[in-house]
Amino acid sequence: MAGALIGGLLQQGFSAGDLRVVDISGEARSRLSARYGVQAVAELDAAREDFDIVLLAVKPQDVAGACKRLAGRFKHALMVSIAAGIRTTDLRRWLAGHPRLVRAMPNTPALLRGGVSGLYAAPGASAQDRQDAERILGAVGSVLWFDSEAALDAVTAVSGSGPAYVFYFIESVEEAARSLGVDATAARKLALDTFLGAARLAAEGEDPPAVLREKVTSKGGTTERALASLNAAGVKAHIVAAVRAAADRAKELGDEFGKT
Repeated sequence: MAGALIGGLLQQGFSAGDLRVVDISGEARSRLSARYGVQAVAELDAAREDFDIVLLAVKPQDVAGACKRLAGRFKHALMVSIAAGIRTTDLRRWLAGHPRLVRAMPNTPALLRGGVSGLYAAPGASAQDRQDAERILGAVGSVLWFDSEAALDAVTAVSGSGPAYVFYFIESVEEAARSLGVDATAARKLALDTFLGAARLAAEGEDPPAVLREKVTSKGGTTERALASLNAAGVKAHIVAAVRAAADRAKELGDEFGKT
């Protein structure tokens, strides 16, 4: 995700010299430097504390440690976190009371500049901070602001984890096609292009998904039979339950790692 954001920012007009990457992995530093031309270091120079924005792009379990290494530094910088579940109250505590905080939840289509990010600004963040955070996340897709931080657990479940649901569906349709005798190459193209076209139709058309589904479903036809099978198996209810389970896990992550 950090790499996607770097690439998006460079496409938006930032220069490689505007960015500094910190990563404990030598392999990751070499890869990012080679691909994007940015300076990548294992540790920030203590003398360099003039950054405008610090982006925390680490796993939830690593946020506390990263924050404690930054605590008391970058007093005039906006801190943006993209870690799932980690709340601004805990970020502020780990950062020695730093008030200028924005939480963001992007998703993996950001790699193709087609992601969507949910954002929440802590009370200490200014209008300029919101604008700067939106510019960063907007470099890799669309942006939605939320007034309630709790809403980001739902964002994590719906769009943060959402690409996996889509891939799961595509994988299932491919498997079904192969079971019906379609070769693997054709099965993949049929599944992918159908999904891409249907998503585009839903995004660009005026009808809601339910109406589009009804238009495809002829009485007594093949689609009706397929949907009847899905309904009999309670697929929609299971999808709703799965998304709720992801939201519950996002909240648990905040509870679990917030105790650090």
